[in-house]
Amino acid sequence: MAESLYVIVGASGHVGGGTARVLLESGKKVRAIARRAEQLAPLKERGAEIVTGSVEDAAFLKQAFRGATAAFILVPPNYALRQGLPAWQRQVGENQAQAAESAGVKHVVMLSSVGAHLKEGNGPIAALHTLEERLKAISGLNVLHLRPTYFLENHLASIGTMKATGKYFSALKADQAIPQIASKDIGVIAGRRLAALDFQGSSVLELLGARDASPSEVTRIFGKAAGQPELAYQQVPYEAAKKGMMDAGLSEELAGMYVEMMQAFNEGRLQPTQLRSPATTTSTTPEEFASSVFAPAFRG
Repeated sequence: MAESLYVIVGASGHVGGGTARVLLESGKKVRAIARRAEQLAPLKERGAEIVTGSVEDAAFLKQAFRGATAAFILVPPNYALRQGLPAWQRQVGENQAQAAESAGVKHVVMLSSVGAHLKEGNGPIAALHTLEERLKAISGLNVLHLRPTYFLENHLASIGTMKATGKYFSALKADQAIPQIASKDIGVIAGRRLAALDFQGSSVLELLGARDASPSEVTRIFGKAAGQPELAYQQVPYEAAKKGMMDAGLSEELAGMYVEMMQAFNEGRLQPTQLRSPATTTSTTPEEFASSVFAPAFRG
């Protein structure tokens, strides 16, 4: 019997890379995909097969998926695209769905998001809803939709402003607690579930981090870890948040999509549909993330 082959899209990223590492540590055969080979050097050293190409290239993906038993797929960020991001997201999702379908892949773990049950009004998450529905329609495919909540890494983008002003500005409600997760924990879950191939049909697992925390609480935790106890959170109007993201280099379209997502959080539309449980809870606390990731980045 041939050894199972696992294809990992976005293997140079935090989640994809973590997924690949778990599979390699489990003795699985991994084909890692990213744009540039040098990004995948650590995985190659661990024994992964390296394939370079773009998720925009449907023919490349079909070749890369050939012979695979299972796959990890995602819609990567695209900060360079100035217009047409929703269409681009849908197309790269469709390219991966077609590749899995043509290769006869039997199991897929998809990186989705909390809020992907909503068709619209959720910013960049809307395209993940489309991809979830597309994968459900593939006959004979067993797919696990991982829906992590708000990434703790999202806060890192504001370090420059924090240093300059002593404040963390965002449109999120200051004292509304939301689940927050470290990306490394998602890769661990994805890798373990792929290694086990213990899911059938179409299923959803929401990942809610270690606990809920409000932006104000996270700011206090981060400030303490970075030696900046005076760091304070300040909620700003949506238009101000959009302008701040555009000043930082985001396109007007993408900044607007992020603001729509924040508004959905604030209004309670973008929230988990599964209860917190051992299955939906991950290990990294905001305090651990603050000391291991935020503080070094702040000081760097």
